[in-house]
Amino acid sequence: MDTTTITNNFKSEEYFINMGPQHPATHGVLRLLLTIDGEIIKKVEPDLGYIHRSIEKMCERDSYQQIVHLTDRMDYLSSHINNEAVCLAVEGALKLEVPERVKVIRTIIAELTRIASHTLWWGVMGMDVGALTTYFYGFRDREMINDIFEETCGARLTMNYNIPGGLMFDIHPNFVNRTKEFIAHFKTKLPEYDTLLTGNIIFQKRMKGVGILSKEDAISFGASGPVGRASGYSCDVRKHHPYSAYDRVKFNEVIKTEGDTFARYQVRIQEMWESLSIIEQLIDNIPEGDFKNNYQCRNQIARRRILSKSRNRQRRIGSLYHQYRNKKSVPSQISFARIFEFIFVKSYRRWWKNWRFGSNHGNLRSCNS
Repeated sequence: MDTTTITNNFKSEEYFINMGPQHPATHGVLRLLLTIDGEIIKKVEPDLGYIHRSIEKMCERDSYQQIVHLTDRMDYLSSHINNEAVCLAVEGALKLEVPERVKVIRTIIAELTRIASHTLWWGVMGMDVGALTTYFYGFRDREMINDIFEETCGARLTMNYNIPGGLMFDIHPNFVNRTKEFIAHFKTKLPEYDTLLTGNIIFQKRMKGVGILSKEDAISFGASGPVGRASGYSCDVRKHHPYSAYDRVKFNEVIKTEGDTFARYQVRIQEMWESLSIIEQLIDNIPEGDFKNNYQCRNQIARRRILSKSRNRQRRIGSLYHQYRNKKSVPSQISFARIFEFIFVKSYRRWWKNWRFGSNHGNLRSCNS
């Protein structure tokens, strides 16, 4: 039997597989139903909504200061930028002006966050198309930024540093020096990214002409960021509606017109160069002054006083709870709901107090009340 006869005996059949939400490439937020014919993907049906965590309802219940940290879970690679967006909305609604020092620090932190996000993307992008080395290179550089963030706000992933009216803490004494060290380091590493991956002919063949998104479709789908700009859509909010300190720095909005995967890759690579330029322009020009609006300090002190009164009330309810446990008489006007409120709420409020005020007493003393 010749090979032609053997080949004709095999029949191609379409089959369906689920990709995600548990798949490492979908990060628990996306499910794709793939229609596959051999190695060819014939159809993709996205199933969205896995990231929904009732954040909207929690925002209706909690105060502005309490909801900021919820947004860094929406995109954990852009925690600081998400938090800043919430703070800008609150400050705009309250007509609350933040110090110039806060604006500059926020901008530097945002651009460091952008670089950290793009380096992880670059490493994973290369790994997904078969270049494992990029993963280690990207994480090597990203760890330097995470070290700066950890020293500044105490976290490396879901970071919470911005608050309405300013910043939780002032920058660490090492912040400026470590940021300058990173700039000098990363300027020598970005060319390596091009040498290792961008110019690779195999990589280009897998990227060019793939996943083309026209400018019209990008606008229709609501695409933003590098995805929109790679399709020729000028959508950089930093340029069109400057906020924080973006109105005092010079940088270019990176735009490509090809609309394919390689164009989106190039936009992100060039954006890292622009972010380095923005940080360089600001790092030696951080103004002196407060790291939060004075109203913010007074508000925190008032909240502490309210919590003190609340603790006294909890102690009173707690004593009634212990009377109830010991089968002693309980005043009839005290409802069981109040007693059980003490049981379930006390531990939560203790955690909330420690989270909100536990490490901030020194900062409160330094603020003008």
